[in-house]
Amino acid sequence: MEQSVYDAAGGQVFFDQLVDRFYDGVADDPVLRPLYPEDLGPSRSRLAGFLAQYWGGPPHYSTERGHPRLRMRHAPFEIGGPERDAWMGHMRAAVGEAEMADDIRAAMLDYFESAATHLINKQPPPAPPDSRQVPIS
Repeated sequence: MEQSVYDAAGGQVFFDQLVDRFYDGVADDPVLRPLYPEDLGPSRSRLAGFLAQYWGGPPHYSTERGHPRLRMRHAPFEIGGPERDAWMGHMRAAVGEAEMADDIRAAMLDYFESAATHLINKQPPPAPPDSRQVPIS
């Protein structure tokens, strides 16, 4: 019988601790902090609930909030490469501090990389024109 990642990792307590470590980093991050409300408590709770459900735990997140619709829920926030990279830095650190099997760690990091990249909705500004090139007529 296969065990869910949720159970193998330690249940809700694992995800609560993972998210607490993540948000401890976000709380002082100059790139990410402006994207979050003053009180990080509800954000912590939602992310922990979502991750627990995603990795095989009880469906409390969907019961309370409906389908995750991650891209839609993040659409109001400008997320570009710097925001994605800052988010991943804090999540990598949080995962790195957690005790878990290597295969679970790899699966989580793969998921976080993919999800963070998927949420990018702001493109970098275009490069300035090269002044050494002149249009030829």
